[in-house]
Order: sequence, then structure tokens, then C-alpha cells
Amino acid sequence: MGFTKTAKGAGVVVVSIEGQLIVGNRQELKALIQESLDHGDRKFLIDCTRTGYIDSSGLGALVSIAKKVREATGELRLAGLNNDLRSLFELTKLDTLFPISPTPDQALQGF
Repeated sequence: MGFTKTAKGAGVVVVSIEGQLIVGNRQELKALIQESLDHGDRKFLIDCTRTGYIDSSGLGALVSIAKKVREATGELRLAGLNNDLRSLFELTKLDTLFPISPTPDQALQGF
């Protein structure tokens, strides 16, 4: 369980969430994104392909991250949500806040 940060072409920072995004690790994700923002990165993709669960504090962290990225004139996209996570985002209307793609490769197109 944890986060992996990699750089892709076109200056996109890809952060993969492996396992869960919960109250116990949300600050780590926020710090990872903030560090990248501080270094001048403005394009972010959060890859949830290997994410099984996101709790309410994890959702809150994603909303907070999206706000910070937008304030820095950046862009944040999500990809790879499983059916349960996709339903969660639809129920909470967060699918209207984030551009969500079925796969990371699709999300990277047109960044």
C-alpha cells in the first residue's frame, strides 16, 4: 500500500495509488502533490488502477488536491477507477469535478 510518482512525457506527473486512500495515508498523497506543485509541475494524473478503496477522508483529500492544482493553474485527472469507485464518484457527484478516464493511457491523451 502506498503511492508511486512517475513523470510521463508532456510534463505529466502520474501518481499511482496502490491499495487504499484512507485517513491514515491521505496526508502523504497531499504532500506528494504539493511537493510537485512547489517544483513547478502543473499536470497531474492520479492512477487508481490498483486502488481498492477510498474512504470519505480520501475523497476529501482528492477534492483539496484538485483545488490546489486549479489555484496553481494546473490540471488534475483521474483514471482506472474500478466499478465500485466509479459508482462512489457518481453518487457523490465528484465525477463532475474530475475528468475521469477508463485507463491511464486514455487520460494522458490530449494533456
